[in-house]
Amino acid sequence: MSAADVQAVQDFVLAEASLLNHALYREWLALFAHEGRYWVPLGGIDQNESDTHNALADEDRLLLSLRVERLLAGRAHSQQPASRSAHVLQAPQVDLCDGQRAEVYTPFTYVESRGEQQIWLAGHWCHRLCREDGAWRIALKRVNLVNAGAAHLAIQLFP
Repeated sequence: MSAADVQAVQDFVLAEASLLNHALYREWLALFAHEGRYWVPLGGIDQNESDTHNALADEDRLLLSLRVERLLAGRAHSQQPASRSAHVLQAPQVDLCDGQRAEVYTPFTYVESRGEQQIWLAGHWCHRLCREDGAWRIALKRVNLVNAGAAHLAIQLFP
């Protein structure tokens, strides 16, 4: 792992959170690889990766793009008023980085607000990044919530 690659991967994860915090969802979607996936397992950290049917979200690029367009269209009843979010991250920990692949662990706190309602979540992101067209892209973003199996209010955005 070169120090430059590790720094680039850490910067990538921090920039992703900034895009989400600023509701730049199309730009965020562009960070995903062609076969990229966003997954929030109901079992959290204990859920096996082959057990994908049990999820708060399990979305490929197509489903993510549909959700992004829904959020940005301004016609979704659940988005009147629009939700806002804040991701507060600890320093991303790069566990693997060979120049073509990277695995990153990032603890976070997430707040989603819509009108008077606020949702607070905590957990950690597990990113699997790959090189695609010379740039880092998200092959898998796994969001392990601390209280993954609990009953949750309707989460509108992307923890």
